[in-house]
Amino acid sequence: MNISQRALFLKHVAQTSPFPPMLEVQEANGCYITDVGGKSYLDFISGISVSNLGHRHPRVLKAIQEQLNKYLHVMVYGEFIQSPQVQLATLISKMLPAYLNSVYFVNSGAEAIEGALKLAKRRTGRTELISFKSAYHGSSHGALSIMGSEMFKTAYRPLLPSTRVLDFNNFEHLQQITTSTACVVVEVVQGEAGAIVGNYAWLQALQNRCAETGCLLIIDEIQTGFGRTGACFALKHFGLRPDIVTMAKGMGGGLPIGAFAASAELMTDLSHDPLLGHITTFGGNALCCAAAVAVAEELMQSNLIAEVIPKSNRILDNLKHPDIIEIRGMGLLLALKLESNDRVLRVMNSCYTKGLITDWFLFADDCLRIAPPLVISNDEIDKACAIILKAIVETA
Repeated sequence: MNISQRALFLKHVAQTSPFPPMLEVQEANGCYITDVGGKSYLDFISGISVSNLGHRHPRVLKAIQEQLNKYLHVMVYGEFIQSPQVQLATLISKMLPAYLNSVYFVNSGAEAIEGALKLAKRRTGRTELISFKSAYHGSSHGALSIMGSEMFKTAYRPLLPSTRVLDFNNFEHLQQITTSTACVVVEVVQGEAGAIVGNYAWLQALQNRCAETGCLLIIDEIQTGFGRTGACFALKHFGLRPDIVTMAKGMGGGLPIGAFAASAELMTDLSHDPLLGHITTFGGNALCCAAAVAVAEELMQSNLIAEVIPKSNRILDNLKHPDIIEIRGMGLLLALKLESNDRVLRVMNSCYTKGLITDWFLFADDCLRIAPPLVISNDEIDKACAIILKAIVETA
């Protein structure tokens, strides 16, 4: 990055941390990002589980170009019939259990959570919101209120009242779900906790407890959706039937879009008493929906989802070293645990110098994030794993 561009970035682009990697991007294609100096980096994290089809997938580009030639924004969400919205809602309904047949489009995962929380409170008439330790559902006020980390919440209090955070995979804590609970929000694979997979029996017990108490079960598939775990949505691995599902990230092929899905009967609660009970200007943007249609069609018509578990196993087979404490997760959402955050940062930096992009986890900074595009080849997997192993050796 040249000095002037770096200075302008630091001066005018709002920063999220004191130490951004500041890779200056020239272009991105497939599984690679190229900087302005011409150096190519293998993207092993997909922009945090966004680029499931890699960067600038031909099918996505074609869909974007075709929509560009028709129209962009024409009206706030929900007023006009726009073909990309209709096509996408239909496709998502086919990817989910049949009763989840109504999709509300928003702009991000956090917005999907906000809409889902409102829908749960509206339906049940209750106020208590339950989530789990080390859960991440977004940074807007409602999503932050149910975040499973007090460290990230305390500076912004007061937040929403009547929230409760339980231990993930803890059977005893399920008894704290009561008839005062409006909803329980859960990731079946906790992403920012370091790819912690929900226990099958516990998730079934959670579902049963929600049914017993009449509260809504909301499954957050923002990071796990659209094939990342080896199914269209991770809930399918566990035989779950949630009331609401939230999604975003890998949905738009690189464009910003999110959604929450429920039954048509449940979703009608947002359309009356009050009228326009949930509204968004740019939700369901035609260009973003067209890109997401291309993503959904590619996933449903190709073998990419079926290849996720074999590719995951190849990563696990390659990454064997005594300094690796464990590798956990599901499909192509994996966490490689080392002895400390300092070691993870040193491995990350070493990987960067060798042309591999990796990252850490918000609530598991002793883990290296592995979440490559679903289109990654076996040769690229071998290349990435070899770089990681070399970085682990060099930072010992």
